[in-house]
Amino acid sequence: MKIEENIKWIGHASFVIESSEQRIYIDPFRLKGEYPHADIILITHPHQDHLSIEDINKIADSDTRIYLPMDSIGKIEKGRAKGVKPGEEHRDSGFIFKTVPAYNRVEARLHAHPRKNGWVGYIAHIGGKSLYHAGDTDLIDEMSGIKADMSLLPMGGTYTMNVEEVIEAAGKITSEIYAPMHYKALLGMEESKKAERLFLDKVKKGVVLDEIQEAQYSF
Repeated sequence: MKIEENIKWIGHASFVIESSEQRIYIDPFRLKGEYPHADIILITHPHQDHLSIEDINKIADSDTRIYLPMDSIGKIEKGRAKGVKPGEEHRDSGFIFKTVPAYNRVEARLHAHPRKNGWVGYIAHIGGKSLYHAGDTDLIDEMSGIKADMSLLPMGGTYTMNVEEVIEAAGKITSEIYAPMHYKALLGMEESKKAERLFLDKVKKGVVLDEIQEAQYSF
């Protein structure tokens, strides 16, 4: 199985994973049109472009399991909320995932995603393959221990790594495929294209995924 065949980029940091058993969303945001029911939703942190109650309500019902950081549990209106912390492993009806740290360490960004908040990225295992969704993060030491078949890395700068830092992160993470996310609405169309070209030029196993929705270049 090629892992990229089971993962669809909705846009921004939002993805849907289709397996033969379950449908899993990560940080669903600005879902346009009809999207099928979510069995599981993974939320990295409570910022509105990652924890969108409006979008969760479109795809969740009372049986949907929603995993999210401990400080966000009370915000969920539908589904069954389950709190997570960095460094955990979870199993849910055959779906296995780990939580990993996601935080800022660059001085100008420390306020955006403080390490003390316990926000997360995820390493999800699907059909014998693994996916690393980094969440909103800087280049952090913990990345050196991460191994996954595919890695999704935020490169918008401002609140997360910029493209140069993503290139450096790709050199620390062990992965078969690296793909950027969380940048178009922050950089705009022209700067996004420049960042993509630099990323593809410098990251040997880098790819730019196609979004299943029209790209959004502003919030």
